[in-house]
Amino acid sequence: MHLYLTKHYNQLYENAIQQIIADSYQVDKLIDSPADKRFGITLILRPSDAVNEEIQHFLDQVKKVEPLQYFYPSSDIHVTVMSIISCYNGFKLSQIKVEDYVEIIQQSIGDLGAFEVEFRGITASPSCIMIQGFFKDHTLNQFRDNLRGNFKKTDLEQSIDVRYSIQTAHSTVFRLRQQLSNKAEFLKVIEVYRDHYFGSFTVDALEFVYDDWYQRKEKVKTLYRFELK
Repeated sequence: MHLYLTKHYNQLYENAIQQIIADSYQVDKLIDSPADKRFGITLILRPSDAVNEEIQHFLDQVKKVEPLQYFYPSSDIHVTVMSIISCYNGFKLSQIKVEDYVEIIQQSIGDLGAFEVEFRGITASPSCIMIQGFFKDHTLNQFRDNLRGNFKKTDLEQSIDVRYSIQTAHSTVFRLRQQLSNKAEFLKVIEVYRDHYFGSFTVDALEFVYDDWYQRKEKVKTLYRFELK
């Protein structure tokens, strides 16, 4: 799995860098839009405080060269375990029965225990920078497969794997909100952190949240917290 993830992250990074160099990167026009009403429900995990601190050190370096871009505060940094209803315009919590979803998630967790995630290096897309996450066993993938199988047996609203089948444990920490003003220096900074070790942490809880596209603390509502054995 580690080899697969490394190859996947490398490919993402190389493609993104080529697009940034060619000025064909993507600026997110909705970050500051009050008209953005995209909401959904997601199962997430959060890195430890120590790992978050290391991420903020990295973002501080990026801020020095591109201060006007969008930087995730520690409160918003997360790994998507599964996007159960991907954010879409107009979704409201009143459309679903939260307890039905909690029951399926609990069933999918079963006797799966806590697991380790390592954050090492960064990758990118044409619009954002992500911390590369690696897991040391198959717990997370087993859980995701359980979720897929169990939700397929229900008629609950869900959009699991509609956009893509999630396989990674990355965390988005930076988005382009406008054109790069200092592209050469920006590329230098992210290259320095390409293989940087941000730390490892034990995942002993998962959060089921109602969230906006960016997982902003002021818009996220925690629906349930699942403790892992």
